Amino acid sequence: MTSLVGEDFQDAVLTDEQWEGRTFERCDFTDADLTGLSTRNCVFSDCVFTGTDLNGSKHVATAFRSCKFERTVFGKSTMDGCSLLGSSFVDCRLRAWTLRETDLTLVGMGKADLRGLDVRGIRFREANLVECDLRRCDLREADFTGARMLGARLDDADLRDARIDADALVQAKLWGARIDTMTALAFAAAHGLRVD
Repeated sequence: MTSLVGEDFQDAVLTDEQWEGRTFERCDFTDADLTGLSTRNCVFSDCVFTGTDLNGSKHVATAFRSCKFERTVFGKSTMDGCSLLGSSFVDCRLRAWTLRETDLTLVGMGKADLRGLDVRGIRFREANLVECDLRRCDLREADFTGARMLGARLDDADLRDARIDADALVQAKLWGARIDTMTALAFAAAHGLRVD
């Protein structure tokens, strides 16, 4: 297993690389070209991805722990069975992102544009989703337990079987969202209604 600590990959061109079982700690990938990168069973801890191009990249069972993504391009990238625990996203391009069985617990995604994504079953536990744009997303079975969702836009999203707190139901914008009976009851209770 390759382990790198504090390495500088700024402006590196590492297109179409295949990395397996590698560990990166406090590495800087600022403005690196990582298009087409493929990772499997890798771990990135406290790494910086400012201005990094991850377009078309594929990540399987890879962890990005407490990483910083700023102005990062994720166009047509895929994460399958990954963890982004505690990572932050600022001004990133995420609209063509594909997430499968991925854990976004404690992520900071305030104001992120995720419109129209299929994020069924994704864990957003205790995530910062303040003013996040989730319009028309497929959020079935997603877990929003403890997520901060003040001003989050969930218009026309599919929230059936999603776990979402009463606070989020009050704070988020839900016009036209599809919900199940249990969520409807929680929504009514969160808004002070009595259901007999």
